[in-house]
Amino acid sequence: MARLLILRFLIALAISVAPGSCQLYANDVAVLKAVRSWLSDVSGSKEVFFASWDFDDDPCSFDGVLCDIIDGEERVVALNLGVASGSSLGLKGQLHPAVGSLTELVQLSLAPGKVTGPIPGTISELVNLQNLGLSHNLLAGVIPTGLSALKQLTTLDLSFNRISGSVPAELAALPSLFMLNLGHNRLSGTLPPFASAGALEHLDMNRNSLSGSLPSLPPSLSYLNLANNQLSGGIDSLAWLAKITYVDLSHNRLSGGIPSLLFAAPLSSLFLQRNLLFGPVSPPQLVTLTTLDLSFNQLSGSISPFFAFVQNLYLNNNHFAGPVPREFIDRLLSSAIQTLFLQHNFLTDFPLNPKQALPLTASLCIQYNCMMMPVESPCPLNAGTERIRPPSQCHHP
Repeated sequence: MARLLILRFLIALAISVAPGSCQLYANDVAVLKAVRSWLSDVSGSKEVFFASWDFDDDPCSFDGVLCDIIDGEERVVALNLGVASGSSLGLKGQLHPAVGSLTELVQLSLAPGKVTGPIPGTISELVNLQNLGLSHNLLAGVIPTGLSALKQLTTLDLSFNRISGSVPAELAALPSLFMLNLGHNRLSGTLPPFASAGALEHLDMNRNSLSGSLPSLPPSLSYLNLANNQLSGGIDSLAWLAKITYVDLSHNRLSGGIPSLLFAAPLSSLFLQRNLLFGPVSPPQLVTLTTLDLSFNQLSGSISPFFAFVQNLYLNNNHFAGPVPREFIDRLLSSAIQTLFLQHNFLTDFPLNPKQALPLTASLCIQYNCMMMPVESPCPLNAGTERIRPPSQCHHP
């Protein structure tokens, strides 16, 4: 019934198009009119997006509209709604379901704004769509399961909206999907397995309410951000991601140990802070990450000298014990280490000569351990004011 109403609406709009007013396929003109009728510029914008949308002119000349000749007809192949600049406050209104009738559309995007309502289920009819970007708006409702029909889709960005419900398992099976960003929404439930998503390289679902264990992940993955959720269980599956360069699983409820093989991946950044990880951390080789954050866990044992080659290292608020390896001092004095946070552990020695001046670029915090500090250095406010751990706590870390 809804589909019939949309069809009647488009026919009525198509009839209203003056003969010869443009060369664009009449159905596409009708869809553009429908889209325009539901959207408007947010008041106060210095740039008005719809200023060029005069249907007495050729719609292919409108801002945000790109056309191409397909089978002898001029068709809309890209629709980029809104001005993507700081001088515009974006669009308001809703995305008309008639957009699903732009059957040759390859790209559909919304600039950041205040567009509300659901994601039209009719988008699933855009079988040629490759890029769908509707981020930074106020879209609500659930993700249409019909998006599984978009076999050509390579990029799907619905981040920074108010989308709720679960992540459809169908999304994880899209054969061409390269980037999936559903971060900063209100999604819940468990994650579907992504092992069959052979093209997926970028997966971001940061800041939702997702629970359960880590899903199976494809070996093609290079970027993974599932931070700020309620995920639990172990992280052993990360060890098999041979192409991974960026991982952020911080602020979850993940537990167990950190697999040594994870440090054999070509990582540049690894964020595992504020979880429930425990046990020793034993990298098999030199770790050359730009940033490694393992803070606020329950990790124990000695600190490996292989971590001395990390530029920004956060091991604070754990149960590490014993002396800090000399390699850290050498790297710190040479400015190779920019940040070294070791506070709130059970460390017994930091072999720095008090007469040796730290580089001005170095940020060091070693307070609240089982040792006298050889040097005073500014610590973050959340490190507290106590300088040394009480001796009664230093026998059984």
